[in-house]
Amino acid sequence: MIHSISSANLERIIPLINAYQQFYNVGHVSTQQNRSFFSQFGKQSDKGCQFAYFDGTEPVAFATVYFSYSSTLTAKVGVLNDLYTLPSHRNKGIASKLIKHCAKFAIECGACRLQWVTSRDNTTAQALYKKLGAKQSSWEFFSYTP
Repeated sequence: MIHSISSANLERIIPLINAYQQFYNVGHVSTQQNRSFFSQFGKQSDKGCQFAYFDGTEPVAFATVYFSYSSTLTAKVGVLNDLYTLPSHRNKGIASKLIKHCAKFAIECGACRLQWVTSRDNTTAQALYKKLGAKQSSWEFFSYTP
């Protein structure tokens, strides 16, 4: 079952957020910083929303949708910035359900599409995205830190 995350249940997914960051080799994973940062996203936030998939009463996956805007599309876009499933619960369709849920949420909030990036070596995730019908962008992704 998918639930939106709020201050009432954020603490339950902090361990998943930490594990996600460790998966991507984040240098310093801070529970306190994660708590502070992710507390700003809730169902009623115009910044975005975080969702978790629960297996019974246990959270086993999460996804975060942020909102941005595209000048070329002249529209609001949803950005799937985080998607993580515990290794013990992978290959069970949970990530697919979360992506579809996030896409529906983004469209309902006025976005024209849901978009995301993943690491080049995450071929497992890329195969899932293609299976869902997602199209790989022709754009190159850059980041700059002065």
